[in-house]
Amino acid sequence: MAIELKQSLKLSQQLVMTPQLQQAIKLLQLNRIELAQHCQNELLENPILEEFDLRMDMPDDEQTKEKKLDRANNEQSEVHANSQQGTEDINWENYLNNHSKRPEERINRIRGKDDLPAFDANMTKTENLFDHLMWQVHMSKFNEKETEIATSIIGNIDESGYLASPIEDIALKRNFDLALVEKVLLKIQEFDPLGVGARDLRDCLLIQAKYLPEGELVREVIAHHLEDIEKKKYEKVAKALHVGVPRIVACVETIRTLDPRPGRQFFNESAQYIVPDIYINMVNGEPVIVQNDDGLPRLRLSSYYQSLLSNTKASEKEKEYIHDKMRSALWLIRSIHQRQRTIYKVTQSIVRIQREFLEKGVTALKPMVLKDVANDIGMHESTVSRVTTNKYIHTPQGIFELKYFFNSGIKSTHGGDMASEAVKSRIKKIIGSEDPRKPFSDQELVEILRQSDVDIARRTVAKYREMLGILSSSKRKNLYH
Repeated sequence: MAIELKQSLKLSQQLVMTPQLQQAIKLLQLNRIELAQHCQNELLENPILEEFDLRMDMPDDEQTKEKKLDRANNEQSEVHANSQQGTEDINWENYLNNHSKRPEERINRIRGKDDLPAFDANMTKTENLFDHLMWQVHMSKFNEKETEIATSIIGNIDESGYLASPIEDIALKRNFDLALVEKVLLKIQEFDPLGVGARDLRDCLLIQAKYLPEGELVREVIAHHLEDIEKKKYEKVAKALHVGVPRIVACVETIRTLDPRPGRQFFNESAQYIVPDIYINMVNGEPVIVQNDDGLPRLRLSSYYQSLLSNTKASEKEKEYIHDKMRSALWLIRSIHQRQRTIYKVTQSIVRIQREFLEKGVTALKPMVLKDVANDIGMHESTVSRVTTNKYIHTPQGIFELKYFFNSGIKSTHGGDMASEAVKSRIKKIIGSEDPRKPFSDQELVEILRQSDVDIARRTVAKYREMLGILSSSKRKNLYH
């Protein structure tokens, strides 16, 4: 077999993603915050791009009207000030004192004290659990060694208020006396919030039960019958403790008032505020789609750099650089406009399909998949998926992610389909109206749903119930309600 070189022609098709196409796809899946940040980065890197304000680009006559209005307001303020002062001399001492104050103090003086919020309402820094416990350590009669041990213990308390490390490890790591560590821990467990520093749930509840009425019986139930209480085996617990069932029920109600996570009140996650990308307003019974462009920079090409292209003194290298940056800027602006148009078209299709949802709520939600919208607007399913990711819509029924409207269908007895979210809503409503003494089982929920023309399997009901965070019928049952 001889080795030789040959030339041959081959015809093939392949998808080549240009940098411009990659950028367009990337912009499509960004949310509003990420898009605004991307635009700011481009403004820093590309001198051809500039941000403009619509007010600055108003026609001359409109700008002249605003300038005249501002000038008239200023003149009116000056006349009022002069009429108030008259021919009296200016009190420069008061003038300087007033203007040396902070702006908020001057505003408060004008508005009056009654309009102001309380001082603590202006505080922005919240105390965390570590600081709260350490403050109590410094207020306690701890010596230097005990303070060092308390600091190590508090440093090992997690966000829920539980001791994350065994005291043996704490003592061994810092070469502390184990008995002294145990003594300090018992003292910390008496701090506020009560139950902090506990080793587990049972320990946490026992610490809090020390200071409750009927504490002895409550502690006995927590210490030895917590599992039976969870399974609502009240008769078994009453028999074991030689008391009546009503007393056990009263103990259970008392235990429910205890805090299983005493540290959570000091753990404040930063609130995640959602700004909708789309607003749906009902005007004369018809939905009107409005895109939210607030906070997004408005981009255009710099007229200064465009004029440089016609400048004969500019070198070819400089013009080539400007051309390159101009093409990049133009493609970014077009990609953003294309992104907005695509979001609008996808939203328009969703509104057409889910029109009844806007008027009746989640029970009227229809089953819908990506393919339905893709076929409606003539786009690929992957494009619809990118558009609906991390995009939110404000509707008369509330704020939802665009992906919320895509649901699988559940067959109804009369041949139609119902969205899975609508079925979940029905299950939640049925369970919410049940008798606590005789809660519906999953099979009974199936029968009730079939009476409402929803054909669903028991395992599907169980899955939806768990997704809603609802316990099984045996754990929902309350004979002593």
